[in-house]
Amino acid sequence: MRSRGPVALALLSVLVALLLASALARAPPASAGRSEPTPISPATAGTLTASVGGTHLIGVGGHAAVYFNATGGPAYAANGSRIGNLTYYASLAGPNTTGATLNPDQDAIFNGSAPVSTVTVGPVAETLTINVMFSSVYQTHNESLNLSFTIHVVEPYVLSATIVDVSHASVLGFPLLVYLDGSPVGNVSIGTLSSNQPYHFTFDYLTLGLGAGWHTFSLSLASEHGLVLFSGGSTSFSESFYVPGPPPDYTIWYIVGVVAFVGTIFILLTRVAARRRGAARK
Repeated sequence: MRSRGPVALALLSVLVALLLASALARAPPASAGRSEPTPISPATAGTLTASVGGTHLIGVGGHAAVYFNATGGPAYAANGSRIGNLTYYASLAGPNTTGATLNPDQDAIFNGSAPVSTVTVGPVAETLTINVMFSSVYQTHNESLNLSFTIHVVEPYVLSATIVDVSHASVLGFPLLVYLDGSPVGNVSIGTLSSNQPYHFTFDYLTLGLGAGWHTFSLSLASEHGLVLFSGGSTSFSESFYVPGPPPDYTIWYIVGVVAFVGTIFILLTRVAARRRGAARK
């Protein structure tokens, strides 16, 4: 067998070098470190949606829970995973915010909701507004949504009563339903009662207004099988109260009276002038 000459070996070496160079040119460059995540554009994230929840009626000097909920926007990827920041910023507005607070008034939102906030109102009956801005942010992308929530601060109707455990043992606590004009409007949580010990409670009824006339709160202990009675020995209790109507509007009568008075003066002056003209002719 004849051995390869120097020229053949040289050509083979050149061919191998060319093949290696071609393979390296096609291969992706090696990363110098950990690769960065691919930026997500707002087009691939869900639209920001939000809501504010809670009661719209609070008694003067009272407090209540407020719920801030939101999801979507640039802070969330298309698959629903959170990749940015979702936050709410809230403030109270009204004619008199003295003594009114919202705590916390800003916080981060995870899994669709923020920690429960508490609104405390002052001693003045009025209307307050919670103004909220929800902000969803990822890198340079930002989306916001503004909402408002109205709270009416009212003077409550207060029902007060006393019950007594007439048994010879303690009675476990129970809910006591409260009716207004025959319709249920709430309940009072009665604690554990001790034998022959009076238990006093109150119930605040919140409303934007009742119609003029008589109204009646009523309670019943019939379900307690005679173990608990109202003070006085009855299983039922009722309390009536009267709501006056709006004061009469005398404006129309004032206007009619003024017109009649002006008309009378005009007629009187006209007659006096006619008499003077008649006396001049003589």
